[in-house]
Parts: sequence; C-alpha cells; structure tokens
Amino acid sequence: RALYAITLSLTAIVLMSGCAATPIREGAAVEIVKEKPQGNCKALGEIIGSQGNWVSGGWTSNSNIMAGARNDLRNKAAAMGGTVVYVQNVSNASAWGSTGTTNTTIVGVVYRCQ
Repeated sequence: RALYAITLSLTAIVLMSGCAATPIREGAAVEIVKEKPQGNCKALGEIIGSQGNWVSGGWTSNSNIMAGARNDLRNKAAAMGGTVVYVQNVSNASAWGSTGTTNTTIVGVVYRCQ
C-alpha cells in the first residue's frame, strides 16, 4: 500500500512538472524579433526552442507552452553569446486526441549585435 502511494505521488509530480513554462535564466536580456536585424550584428547560427510533448503538453496551458518555447530559445541564444533572435518559423502541434497545443517549436537565427 505504501509503495502504491509513493508511485502515485511520483507520477503526479512528474506530470505536474510538465505544466509550467521553461524558466528564463540567462536569456532574459535576449530580444526576439520578426525581422532580420540590421546594423552591426553578426549571425552566430541557427537555433531551435521548444516546449511540450505528447505526455505533458495536454496538461500544460497553451500560453505556458508558448512562453516556455520562447524562454528555451532565449536561454539557448544567450548560451551561444547572442543578444537577438530573428524568428523564422513557429510551429504548434497537437497530439492525437488533444484539444489544444501540445508542443511549440520556434526556429530562428541567433545574432550578436553591438
């Protein structure tokens, strides 16, 4: 009986941890833009930010999935030394049987601008 309670508790914790947006850490200062940056900017490479999957996505609000993908993108850009991300594509997917978005993926190019 105790093992059942522990298993149930751990399962709930795992499922609930998927409900929050990826936290923004070092990427807080990274700007996300829809147009290619002009001026003294150097492209550092392609980047992909994502949040959600077929398990946790159904338990996570659409806004948390989008915010988490943006935060993931910013954190990765900061780790590359970037200051700006030029977004080229945003994809929202829904798992079979889902009534909302279960995954958001954002593709872009990281720039370091002076």
